[in-house]
Amino acid sequence: MTIGRYSIVDSTLREGEQFATASFSRDEKIGIARLLDRFGVEYVELTSPLASTASLADCVEIARLGLRAKVVTHTRCHMEDAARVVDTGVDCANIVIGTSPQLRANSHGKSVGAIVDLALEVIAYLASQGLEVRFSCEDALRTEPAELFAIYEAVDRAGVDRVGIADTVGIGTPSQVFSLVSELRSRIGADIEFHGHNDTGCAVANAYAALEAGATHIDTTVLGIGERNGITPLGGLVARLFVIDSSLVERYDLTALVDLDAYVARVLGLEIPFNNCITGSSAFSHKAGIHTKAVINDPSTYEVLRPEVFGLSRQIHVAHRLTGWNAIRERARQLGFDLDEARLRAATRLIKDRADAGTVTMDDVDSLLADLAAEEESFRATNHR
Repeated sequence: MTIGRYSIVDSTLREGEQFATASFSRDEKIGIARLLDRFGVEYVELTSPLASTASLADCVEIARLGLRAKVVTHTRCHMEDAARVVDTGVDCANIVIGTSPQLRANSHGKSVGAIVDLALEVIAYLASQGLEVRFSCEDALRTEPAELFAIYEAVDRAGVDRVGIADTVGIGTPSQVFSLVSELRSRIGADIEFHGHNDTGCAVANAYAALEAGATHIDTTVLGIGERNGITPLGGLVARLFVIDSSLVERYDLTALVDLDAYVARVLGLEIPFNNCITGSSAFSHKAGIHTKAVINDPSTYEVLRPEVFGLSRQIHVAHRLTGWNAIRERARQLGFDLDEARLRAATRLIKDRADAGTVTMDDVDSLLADLAAEEESFRATNHR
């Protein structure tokens, strides 16, 4: 199925605040909100104003920033919470209640009928106050389908703007998510939001499956941070969509991903994972000789993403035993040396031998190439006398 219109609901300032080492100051929250707005996400989601006094003040402050993105706060499906949300001045309320047997038994104890009655009351109030409203079933993937659809259909008839499918424990597979969203799409007219946790490593794949099935909104966080293993990472979703069709992400400032990931990692006191999509240190790094030769000739041979689109550049590693003479030639050119093939091949053999014997550094490679360049220059000068 062709992916249609969609929006990103970035939850770094809500779900991300639930990450183990996260404790954002107000200034840090504002910094993240502004960077997300620069990137171009359509929604910035904040922690419930009932969480703490500071959380309430944060909602009010960020709602006043004048962001292009809609400011959303996530909260329980309670009338008390709804009234507090209205007071913050946010644009949208994302209300949620657990619907799986596990959560109904251990969280709030309500029946499906009671959930529907409460949801209709809260939705009607928030809508009367001019807010955009999303109603989400927490732990939707472990909720009985008949009960799940009954709840969604009831809130859809009540005129909710959007319903949310939350894979709260990351149990879903792409095929399960596609099937669920497809069925829901055939039953309701409201927009559909997907929130997928990454406990089993399927968050990006599940988010993409949801979009293919007709979802209109995807929840993300910067670096995928969140409760436990977090949720769909913003960069990972962008990478997946870019490869399918770059026009799907052309409205976003993709170069802002670098600053976003770096800023959030710094605030958390963490390193960006080396294998992180797009911004990881190895994302555009090439090493094996057969790879580097092809990449030098045509980067698309081993890159489905183009680093320059994100304000980055590729790295060709040459100081190791797997290097090839084409990679060494490219390094020589970068240094301004024009070496003949014989010397390049000789240099490659020396580098491999040194790597086998121990470690070899880029400084070692550069010194060797400089020596060979000087040798070649002397040879040429002698032969032209």
